[in-house]
Amino acid sequence: MGSWLAVAVLWLLHGLPTPALAALGRGAGRLLYRFGRGRVTDVNLALCFPDMPAAERRALAIRHFEALGRNALELGVLWFGSDARLKALVKLVGEENLEGWRDKPVIVFAPHFVGVDICGVRIAWELARTASIYSRQRNPVLDRFLLRGRMRAGSPLLLSRQDGMRPIVKALREGRALYFLPDMDFGARDAIFTPFFGVPAATVTALPRLAQLGRATVLPVVARQTPEGYEVRVYPAWTDYPTGGIEADVRRMNAFIEERVREAPEQYFWAHKRFKTRPPGEPSPYRRK
Repeated sequence: MGSWLAVAVLWLLHGLPTPALAALGRGAGRLLYRFGRGRVTDVNLALCFPDMPAAERRALAIRHFEALGRNALELGVLWFGSDARLKALVKLVGEENLEGWRDKPVIVFAPHFVGVDICGVRIAWELARTASIYSRQRNPVLDRFLLRGRMRAGSPLLLSRQDGMRPIVKALREGRALYFLPDMDFGARDAIFTPFFGVPAATVTALPRLAQLGRATVLPVVARQTPEGYEVRVYPAWTDYPTGGIEADVRRMNAFIEERVREAPEQYFWAHKRFKTRPPGEPSPYRRK
């Protein structure tokens, strides 16, 4: 019942002007943080920005929750808004870097910044034949509407993480663009510990491996919230990637994310337990002391 009520609220609010929707979302995010939902974010920021004064980190955490709250309400535009409204909400920057990649094997490397789902649809409109990896949600209502958002643009192919790499490689070799978000802690399997802001992080090696097996080029994109809506910035393709050295290739991926995080640190997805998997013998930083 609660899930359907949340969906109903998003439907009721999605027609509001963007500034009003954004203001409501920021307010909701501040409330979430103040009612104790920010502990994981606080731990992550302390690990990644140890030299930042505690008061500044707390202010950064609050801004992050404002961005999360705003994005949550703006999912209503993704799920229920018209194509014209959604296209107006998301500005494409660096469009010239997309030219020539339609119907070619390309991995659209999209780190977990706020708005990554909304901006992914914008990219799908440009590249038409896309694929993405989808993990079903435990909540069937949330699952239904997240799928609705993913399926609304282009000709998307949804692949299950549980099916392994073979169908992903097949999709790439067929000329689909894979919208790929590899910067989460999926456990120790198929991962190596690579520094992220100086902290060893279990980082999946799938980006260079898929690029090699799928004969694909990596095209980085970054989602950004702006006062007017969202911006998805397309960066030049990594034509010299992979190098054949897995560790060096994964380090490059993390270094790129770090650079983009420093540009807008409040917009990275700090609410995820990025450092949950630890090297042998090292305790979890999220364990309550």
